[in-house]
Amino acid sequence: MSRRGDAHRVMRWLWTSRRPDARLARLALLPASGLWRLAMDSRRLAYRRGWLAVHDLPLPSVAVGNLTVGGSGKTPLAIWIARHYVGRGVRPGVLLRGYGGDETLVHQHSVPEAVVVADPDRAAGAERALAGGAQVLVLDDAYQRLDVHRDLNILVMSAETTRAVRWPLPAGPWREGWNALDRADAVIVTRKRATAAAAHALARELEGRVRVPIAVAHLELGTLEGLVSGIRRSASTLAGKRVVAASGIADPDAFVAQTKATGAAVQVATWKDHHEYRPEDVAWLAHAARRADHVVITQKDAVKLRDRWPAAAPEPLVALLDLHWEEGGDRIAAVLDAVVTPVDGL
Repeated sequence: MSRRGDAHRVMRWLWTSRRPDARLARLALLPASGLWRLAMDSRRLAYRRGWLAVHDLPLPSVAVGNLTVGGSGKTPLAIWIARHYVGRGVRPGVLLRGYGGDETLVHQHSVPEAVVVADPDRAAGAERALAGGAQVLVLDDAYQRLDVHRDLNILVMSAETTRAVRWPLPAGPWREGWNALDRADAVIVTRKRATAAAAHALARELEGRVRVPIAVAHLELGTLEGLVSGIRRSASTLAGKRVVAASGIADPDAFVAQTKATGAAVQVATWKDHHEYRPEDVAWLAHAARRADHVVITQKDAVKLRDRWPAAAPEPLVALLDLHWEEGGDRIAAVLDAVVTPVDGL
């Protein structure tokens, strides 16, 4: 079984390697990074000065996003936030840009009580969510959306990014620099394959930069769900098994590391982020499922494969990430509740 898709390996080399060839490649990209930073700074200034319009949203709103490209865990956190509101009897509307379609289906499957709207125009999407019965809005991947007001701006920072250079795209992975921290109302440091020490060290560094609630969350592979049957089992059942970890996501290395942490003997198959699985891809995975003990896939891949999986092939297991608060989870819950709690006298 072979590994497919190498673009993420090139990016990892470019953004994290200290080898001379990687350093030279980054230096060659510095002019492009300078243009990126100029464009982002100009855009921020245009919104701050009122040259570009900022629209109000019809409901209390929470935005979740990050400063880097790649998988920081913002979608699992947006799902956790939506479930938090469901648990308090408040119906959330989840707003997405809708790129690729997979994240829309993930939210619908993960939080069936939510009104999920995919629309590049977040203001128009908010109106649709309101019409659908939403009482609070959760904007996924929206930290850079400066065209709409939000009541709570949550910045997600991955502990894995501590290994990357702090350079703007494309020489580094940063959409915005740390000066964008001033827009955050709360910060959540996530870790997947990074150590707890690395995550808490990043949280301490952030405490010296901002005066907002800071939390640390561990996203680990704790539960597996049958793609077709929906039967759930503990991820510990993979220990000692021959497993193919297959994914088309932004950070496949974290997914592979999480799968290996179960004690499985892992072989890897990767495609680019938001990959549209072709019939030959599905056939390849079905063949892998017959040869290995299990094929394990991500939620983003599951929504594309669920209706196309061959009945004669063993079903893949879908990796469900369990979110464990290691620090500050109560502070995040408090600021979320404040968004939908009326102020006395108003």
